Amino acid sequence: MSSDQQYPYGAHDPYAQNPPDPNVTQTWEGQTWDTQYQPVVEPAQPAPYPQGAQYPQAAADTAYLPPAGAAPAAYPLPPEAPAAPGATGPVPAGPAAAPAPGAPVAYGPQGASYGPAAEPSAPGGSPAGAEPAYGAPTTMGNARITDAQRARAEGRSPIIPPGMQPAGLTAVTGLLLAATAGVSPYLLLVPLIALQGLTAAGWFRLNGMWPARQGIALAFAGGLAADAVLLAAGREHAPAAIVGTLGVWVLLTLVLQLRSHAAADERMYGLMATIASAALTIAAAGFLAAAPDAVAAGGAAVAVAALARALPLPGAASVAVALLAAAGAGLAAGAVTGAGAQAALPALGAGVCALVGLRVASYDYPSRFVHMTAGVALPLTAAAPIVYLLGRALG
Repeated sequence: MSSDQQYPYGAHDPYAQNPPDPNVTQTWEGQTWDTQYQPVVEPAQPAPYPQGAQYPQAAADTAYLPPAGAAPAAYPLPPEAPAAPGATGPVPAGPAAAPAPGAPVAYGPQGASYGPAAEPSAPGGSPAGAEPAYGAPTTMGNARITDAQRARAEGRSPIIPPGMQPAGLTAVTGLLLAATAGVSPYLLLVPLIALQGLTAAGWFRLNGMWPARQGIALAFAGGLAADAVLLAAGREHAPAAIVGTLGVWVLLTLVLQLRSHAAADERMYGLMATIASAALTIAAAGFLAAAPDAVAAGGAAVAVAALARALPLPGAASVAVALLAAAGAGLAAGAVTGAGAQAALPALGAGVCALVGLRVASYDYPSRFVHMTAGVALPLTAAAPIVYLLGRALG
């Protein structure tokens, strides 16, 4: 090949020994285009695939992607749907309805036809528009809402009565007190100690303080100390024994709270809760100091009043029925013990105190634990001082 054929626009001179002639003009001849005219190019629309037909084998190996910048009628790529269990071959082709705009499209295996994804059936075979079906309760997660939480969320009254089950436990404890009072003071200690323990724990939980092991133990120890002092000093020295024990426990509570490193507000709140719990627990020892006939009438009256208050009756009617039942139980207990009609007065006073204790245990959206502790113990604990005073006044 010559240099003219290899370099048609001039001789190849890598060392610039023969510069080109400036008087010679190079020209080109060929087709050109008009730069003033710019035609609008429409985006190519993909040919619609025939409905009911099957994908070719070569095209089935790739996923369908809509063209970039497609018209508004184009659909985005839906999430992949797993193939139905048991499907081993392609789904036979058949006429299918065109998918609605926005409806997801399910893609199956190779050679399978495609169409709108089927709506999942409602659980339990219920129709799509029916109420949702709920499964069985589980022990982990999604805890059921309590009655107190539901009442607080709905804005209902903060008063939630304990109900029949705590009332039944109150009745059992009251009948045990009534039955053991005339037998032996040491036998009376068995239901009394249980009552004092429920009082100490229930009062702290009623005030929203949990866990409060130190305060509960301190209050319960005060009740045991009052029992021991009463057994040692006798019923004739009961006021001094109860008031003296309460004074010692108030000082002990003050000393323990002063040693606490909590904030001032928390220490004051804990001090008041501990003193109140200890006072109630020690006051429950009044059953041990009262006359046996008064304890029998008061225990029976509280048992019947708690059960009557738990009945589904209107408010005023429930209170009236509970008080009448308490007086009747006192008359019955007086007939058994020989006290006569005089036992109706301590029984009526015990019934009033029992209703007050139930009201306190029902306040401020109490939990089930509060109902099973304070709801059981407070009716009897509140009745202990009145049983002692009225029993002593009646001789």
